[in-house]
Amino acid sequence: MKKNMGVLDRTIRIFIALVAGLLVYLGYVTGVSSFVLLAVSGIFLLTSVVSFCPLYGLLGVHTCPAK
Repeated sequence: MKKNMGVLDRTIRIFIALVAGLLVYLGYVTGVSSFVLLAVSGIFLLTSVVSFCPLYGLLGVHTCPAK
């Protein structure tokens, strides 16, 4: 897998995942929507750690700087 995510993109995804996790933890989001939100947050964190987004690969988007 080639990296296709830049630093800013990864930072934004991590921030969104942390905020979503905090909303679920504090009880602002409950029920089925909390599970969906946690699943999306997990995907955001995973793609940020590996610096690869499969959707970006399908669409041909690259936010990482060229070497």
